[in-house]
Amino acid sequence: MTTIGIIGAGHIGSNVARAAIAKGYDVLVSNSRGPESLTALIHELGSRAEAVDAAQAASDGDIVVVAIPLGKIASLPVDALAGKTVIDANNYYPQRDGRIEALDTNEKTTSELLQDLVPSAKVVKAFNNIYAAQIPTDGSPAGTPDRRALPIAGDDESAKAHVIALLDGLGYDAVDVGPLAESWRVERDTPAYGKRTTRAELEAILPTVERVQQQ
Repeated sequence: MTTIGIIGAGHIGSNVARAAIAKGYDVLVSNSRGPESLTALIHELGSRAEAVDAAQAASDGDIVVVAIPLGKIASLPVDALAGKTVIDANNYYPQRDGRIEALDTNEKTTSELLQDLVPSAKVVKAFNNIYAAQIPTDGSPAGTPDRRALPIAGDDESAKAHVIALLDGLGYDAVDVGPLAESWRVERDTPAYGKRTTRAELEAILPTVERVQQQ
C-alpha cells in the first residue's frame, strides 16, 4: 500500500490525511512546529498515521503532498524530495504569501515555482481546487454516476499516472489539464475553482477559462 508523506498539517494536509486513512493508506504527517505538536491529529487518525519531521515525510513517502503556504516553500527539504512524485496543493494568495513577480506577471504558475525549487522531483498539481473539508467526504467508488472529478497538471507522465491512481483510490476521477504551465486553469478565481464537477463538466469548463493578471 502506498505511503503518503504530508508536509503541512493545516486544512488541506490534515484532510488529505483523513481521506487517505479512511481508504487504508499509511500517512506520515509533518508541519513546521514539529511532531510533538501533532499529537491530537495523530490520535484522531489512528495507527496508520505517524507524526514525523518534513524530511522524513519527504524521504519515506511514496507520494509527497506539499500543503504549506506558497511563501514558505523555500523551507522544504529539497534533498529529501529528490526523485519523488510531489503533489502541489497550493494557490497564490498575495495577502498571505507576499507579492511574487513571476506569478503577478503570469510568467510562472505556483507549481512551476515548486518544480524550479526541487528540479529532480516530479511535481503534479492536485487538491488545489477542492475545499479542504470536502476532500474526505466527496469521494465515491469508481463508476458512481456523477463521481466528482479533480484536475491535475504535470510535466511527467509517470508521475501524473501515480497521482491519478491515488485520486481514484480516494474516490475521485482525474482530469489532466496538461503541463504545469497550464495549471493556472484551475487555480483561484477561475470557473473551476472550488466547484464540484464531474469529469464531463470539468472538461467543458476548461476551454472557457481565460488567464487574467493576479490581484
